[in-house]
Amino acid sequence: MSARKKLWKLLYKNSFLYDPIKGFNLSSGGHSDVYFDCKKTTLTSQGMILVGQLFWEEIKGTLAEGIGGLSLGADPIVCATVIHAAREGKEITGFLVRKEPKKYGTQRWIEGLIKKGMKVVIVEDVVTTGGSVLKAIFRAEEAGLQVIKVITLIDREEGGRTVIEGKGYEYIPIFTRSDFIKREG
Repeated sequence: MSARKKLWKLLYKNSFLYDPIKGFNLSSGGHSDVYFDCKKTTLTSQGMILVGQLFWEEIKGTLAEGIGGLSLGADPIVCATVIHAAREGKEITGFLVRKEPKKYGTQRWIEGLIKKGMKVVIVEDVVTTGGSVLKAIFRAEEAGLQVIKVITLIDREEGGRTVIEGKGYEYIPIFTRSDFIKREG
């Protein structure tokens, strides 16, 4: 069985919630009959291995020197991908974008060993409107990083792709909402 299929099964079992009656409130402010609680998969040993493998497969052919995204959804993806790259003998730097700047010490928005001019990939666990991705992109570019691609674990297919691509960024979802709804429908 492929890594993609194994990860889909884990996400479906651990992270996919469907409630057509009550639904779920989303961080974007919207409401949906579907909710993806990805950390219930990305923070498991098997989930982390598969996430690292699939995200690294999307990155390794690029000029990316770094991978990062907005905390907390991106954190396990970043860590898993960096480890997977290292296991293949490749060097890539992980970084995390805070939701607010550190209140002491350096008062940074971004944690990690970054350098101006680095080519980076922005990652996210779930994209709905694209707002969190755009925040991460803004902070990365503000720090002098060059965003070359955006990859998400799941695209909810609610406009995020259009927003991200509309800003000129290459966008790759590993899975989409439709990949999970087909099974429920």
